[in-house]
Amino acid sequence: MARTFRHLTLRYIFDRLVEKSYRRTHPDTPWLAPAAIDFLTGYLLASDDMLEFGSGRSTLWFARRVHHISSVEHNPEWYAKISGKISDFSITNISYFLHPKQEDSIPACESEYVKTTAIFKPSSLDVVLVDGTYRAQCVLQSLPLLKSGGILGIDNVNRYLPSLSSAPNSRSPQEGPIDEEWQQVLELIGSWRYFWSSNGVSDTAIYFKP
Repeated sequence: MARTFRHLTLRYIFDRLVEKSYRRTHPDTPWLAPAAIDFLTGYLLASDDMLEFGSGRSTLWFARRVHHISSVEHNPEWYAKISGKISDFSITNISYFLHPKQEDSIPACESEYVKTTAIFKPSSLDVVLVDGTYRAQCVLQSLPLLKSGGILGIDNVNRYLPSLSSAPNSRSPQEGPIDEEWQQVLELIGSWRYFWSSNGVSDTAIYFKP
């Protein structure tokens, strides 16, 4: 597939520079849209239990704000790096799982990564953040785990679900979801109240389970 540069508008270049400045001046915050971080800062409770797909500096950030976080990672090198940081900071309220990506012939729903959801009881989680691999299946398998009033965060959501976002690779309302699995996601959560935020580079959506 040929590389395209249609997103390289003056607006995108400005947004990208602002985003780089934000990451540089906020080195410990999750790699989410800043408005989503601001929301979560005021929303999270010390009693919340959380599941995160895709680890990073977000894992430590959330651990300092919730009761317990379970985080799933597919990259062994990244897992080792974050494990070291968890140890360095003596953080004890994290359950950290390494489940590498499996062969393409294995359906996502049968991967050990997605099947991490099986260790949780229905309606036992306050927060789920999907920011790793197998995203559609992670969302689908996590929905029953959320409590009523719990929140589902999907990072880079503009790449998968339709919106009016101007961020690169966004799906327009005319295009619809990127595939059948994301169509299923939209059918299940499309009526939920949500907060959609963008920095012009990527988007983060937070959905509130009724």
